Amino acid sequence: MTLDDYNRFCAALPATSHVVQWGGAHVWKVGDKVFAIAGWDEGREVAVTFKVSDAAYDILKDQPGLRPAPYLASRGMKWIQRRTSETMDGAALRDYLRESHRLVAAKLTAKARTALGLTAM
Repeated sequence: MTLDDYNRFCAALPATSHVVQWGGAHVWKVGDKVFAIAGWDEGREVAVTFKVSDAAYDILKDQPGLRPAPYLASRGMKWIQRRTSETMDGAALRDYLRESHRLVAAKLTAKARTALGLTAM
């Protein structure tokens, strides 16, 4: 997944917004909450960080090409960073980004979800 692919995919999810911050990171939010961060490719594949369930975190954290997300995971949050496609291809990454969006949207207040048109969450 290229950075352009990532941005197009996240833009297609409901009620999202995009900002570039934190040293050039492409940050996607639902409401005012972050659900995905990408950047820091260092000449390789783009690194993509996303929220996961507790079970997914336990499964993914030690897989090749994946790691607990710097900063976020060290604070007890269940976020994974995909650094390479070694064990997670583009289709799986899109599934996890979709789930991250859902997990974050579900934590918004009912009033915020309604205002964003996310009443089916």
